[in-house]
Amino acid sequence: MTTVLLVVHLLIAAAMVGVILIQRSEGGALGGLGGGTMGGMMTARGTANLLTRTTAILAACFIATSMALAILAGHEKRGGSLLDRPVAPAESPAAVPAAPAPPAEPAAPIAQ
Repeated sequence: MTTVLLVVHLLIAAAMVGVILIQRSEGGALGGLGGGTMGGMMTARGTANLLTRTTAILAACFIATSMALAILAGHEKRGGSLLDRPVAPAESPAAVPAAPAPPAEPAAPIAQ
């Protein structure tokens, strides 16, 4: 489910980048793709309105898929937060080993 939603999210992002790059900042739409008339089907103003609405729809879909991915990521099974775990007890002084014992007497006598 997450993988499918992620692929859709990436396709929406690529489409949104493409639609935004097609628009012209001076108000004439489809600047580099045949002028603003779009082959005689629409006026320059109609094309600009179409691209603006398409951008808004793609932006809304992008936000919706972003929120859905965030919700799905929050529901993953994890061990919990580090703050939710109990604190390990500190070592008591009795658990620390004492000083080493003196060496024992040798079993065989040493020649003097």
